[in-house]
Amino acid sequence: MKVCKFGGSSLADATQLNKVMDIVLADPARRIVVVSAPGKRHSGDTKVTDLLITLAQKAIDGENTDLAFGDVVERYASIADELKLGDGITKKIEADLKERLQQVSALANEEFLDLMKAAGEDNNAKLVAEAFAARGKASRYVSPKDTGLVLKGGFGDAQLDPDSYARLSRAFSNFEGLVIYPGFFGYTKEGKVATFPRGGSDITGSILAAAVCADVYENFTDVDSVYPCDPRIVEDVKKGEGIPTMTYREMRELSYAGFGVFNDDAVIPAVKARIPINIRNTNHPSAPGTMIQQSRRVIPGTVVGIASADGFCNIVVEKYLMNRQIGFGRRLLQVLENEGISYEHMPSGVDSQCVVVKEQFLPKEKEHKIIQHLRKELEPDYITIERDLTMLMVVGEGMCYTPGMLAKACLALASAGISMSMVNQGSSEVSFMIAIRKQDRDAAVKALYKVFFG
Repeated sequence: MKVCKFGGSSLADATQLNKVMDIVLADPARRIVVVSAPGKRHSGDTKVTDLLITLAQKAIDGENTDLAFGDVVERYASIADELKLGDGITKKIEADLKERLQQVSALANEEFLDLMKAAGEDNNAKLVAEAFAARGKASRYVSPKDTGLVLKGGFGDAQLDPDSYARLSRAFSNFEGLVIYPGFFGYTKEGKVATFPRGGSDITGSILAAAVCADVYENFTDVDSVYPCDPRIVEDVKKGEGIPTMTYREMRELSYAGFGVFNDDAVIPAVKARIPINIRNTNHPSAPGTMIQQSRRVIPGTVVGIASADGFCNIVVEKYLMNRQIGFGRRLLQVLENEGISYEHMPSGVDSQCVVVKEQFLPKEKEHKIIQHLRKELEPDYITIERDLTMLMVVGEGMCYTPGMLAKACLALASAGISMSMVNQGSSEVSFMIAIRKQDRDAAVKALYKVFFG
């Protein structure tokens, strides 16, 4: 069995949906189809999810919602009309949206926003099931509520309740034929709609693949394969064949540092169940794509990818004879924990300790308070905070036990006139991280791509 997920660009209009149906019908092993909400039809278009957020916000603010409501309905109606599905499915979607809007006064704002956002995937799954039926393929829309996909945590950033796996496994053992399943959302134990973070349909697909022990999880998007680096920065990368295979560890490291193909949370369920993940292109289904699996054949001294992500800052604490103070690092992290700040990296020197955090968790208005707490707790000689940092991540199983890989990267950056704020290599030797100034990001990625792939 294969679980396949199709993103918003693959379902943006009737032409794209026909491609999706061709792909699914070409392989009877594709029995569970996870769908996103319709995405952009062209560069100036708006995703249905964003249209729903606008609609929800107008309802919350007490503004007139007629125009925003019509924009959402029109997107679904245009797909249904082109596929000649009749107006029945459009009327169902319209009625569903009206019912959701009526709950604006009964729910907290974050609950109502999740309810509205989830309408994108939920209604698209119903439309897709109708489209398959019109093709003569027996298919059924299946709701996360009916299969026991229970979420916990905050609205808009929910996580799976681990007990859901057993419920999902039992539920799908009773289904025959083709199942169309909405991504992105589930239900709390109290029966309220809750959503994963953006990109949550990838998470749903990965969860279902793990729950049913699929042979492979196919993730269809709009690229032939995973590129070694961001093609928006290095256009030449498109001339290559992409990455044929990579390991779970490599994908996790790259997705953490901004690889846009996969939300890093989406990798975890499939990784734990050791389900291979196949990145495919809806617009070029004959391409084999990139296979992500437990292990692969490795050539020593090679790199699989280079990722970069903005939005980091570095807290540097210096104190003479720091290394003799037992518990210094613990107390430093305790201050951050008390303020609800998680850290990303923590390289250190003999008399200095660096803590890399995401800037979103340390806004400037909070900076003074953190510094005061650190001074009171640690009595340091100096505290500085560096902002506007970019993290470069160079990843590859082929770097293990290969001398000179970090030196090659540092020399490439030095030759490009780029200074490094910090370097940190993971203990597994699968990756190393380099912090640079944000304005040097593009030049740094190009320099690293040239030395490792050029």
